[in-house]
Amino acid sequence: MQKNPIFVVLVSIVEIIKRKTINDPVYGFVNISGKLLTDILEHPKFQRLRRIKQLGLSHYVYPGALHTRFQHVIGAMSLGKIALENLEQKGIEISEEEKEAVCAALLLHDIGHGPFSHTLEHILIKGMSHERISLYLMESLNKDFSGSLDLCISIFKNQYHKPFLHQLVSSQLDMDRLDYLRRDSFYSGVQEGVVGQDRIINMLNVTNGELVVDEKGIYSIEKFLIARRLMYWQVYLHKTVVATENLLIKALERAFELASLGESLFAPPALLWFLKHQPNKNNFFDTEEGIKNYVKLDDDDIMSSIKVWCEHEDLVLSSLCKMLINRKLPKLEFSNEVFDEQRVNDLKAKFVENTGIKNEDSSYFVFTDSVKNRAYNIEAFNIKILFKSRETVEISQASDQYNIEALSKSVTKYFLCYPKSLHLPE
Repeated sequence: MQKNPIFVVLVSIVEIIKRKTINDPVYGFVNISGKLLTDILEHPKFQRLRRIKQLGLSHYVYPGALHTRFQHVIGAMSLGKIALENLEQKGIEISEEEKEAVCAALLLHDIGHGPFSHTLEHILIKGMSHERISLYLMESLNKDFSGSLDLCISIFKNQYHKPFLHQLVSSQLDMDRLDYLRRDSFYSGVQEGVVGQDRIINMLNVTNGELVVDEKGIYSIEKFLIARRLMYWQVYLHKTVVATENLLIKALERAFELASLGESLFAPPALLWFLKHQPNKNNFFDTEEGIKNYVKLDDDDIMSSIKVWCEHEDLVLSSLCKMLINRKLPKLEFSNEVFDEQRVNDLKAKFVENTGIKNEDSSYFVFTDSVKNRAYNIEAFNIKILFKSRETVEISQASDQYNIEALSKSVTKYFLCYPKSLHLPE
């Protein structure tokens, strides 16, 4: 049956003016318009981000930090729209198609995140980054959308001839970082993360095709870099957050070990697939079954399993899960030096004596590792200041603050984690 031409025209008009409005507690009303962006917003793979917490298990320390990846990418996209409009007002040529593609890339840049975001990133799929999965899912969605994401993917992969568009999506001064610092500060209540994102965006400019910052914005960039460092040590790498997330990691590692030995474990079907197949970065994309199960996974699958595993007959798994569910968290010590091996062994020996858990399983409860933080990576995309003379100077050289250069150095802290019931002299 042939469709009425008038009906076809009306449908096309509706698709063009299709619009969603989201009331964001950080920025106010955010408008999303056009068929492509609203189709992304409504897609089940995108809606999954509502069920993935932005800050993993940070709410164990900051109870308000329950916001999601969905909220974050909406915020990043809204900042991207403002940045594009400001650049256009400064005479930078940006087409409507390019604007839409940048907004799509900002919406999709985190679509590959798994349960609890970074916490389980290399646990469910050994060695696999969420960026690689994000790109795979973008290409998959591009097939569903008949190639409408071609430009978006080109910008995301930094293969487009205007590098500043990619830098708005992924760089050391991108909309992703501007949003998560402001948003994570808002929900955690940690004021050190508050940055003047409006002023920073207003100071953005483009020279030689690359994103730069007008000279008047140099102090805002300095504050942005310092805020990023403070947020890492005060929120993202807070010692109790690190202890809690490692407790979850250890519980999943034990579940994977038991599954590999043929033990029966409760889990929702999607998680059960991962326990059974235990994929890695080299074989995960070999079949479609893996990604189909991955996009069904969210925080609820993990926590529902953890609750049931509290009653598992394996003492190691049940103990780890009970500690997590009841917030009986281990003690964590930070150090600038590697911990003494003898002290670690003494703690393990005392733990085995107190609990009866086998010595070979003590490393699930007493262990060492390290965390790293670098607020500004001078070796990657540099933040450049544009002076009135049109000269561009890298921020650490342009700033009169000596600590900006110090922020470019990678800081490693070692940690020792063990149950609080153990009391041995250091």
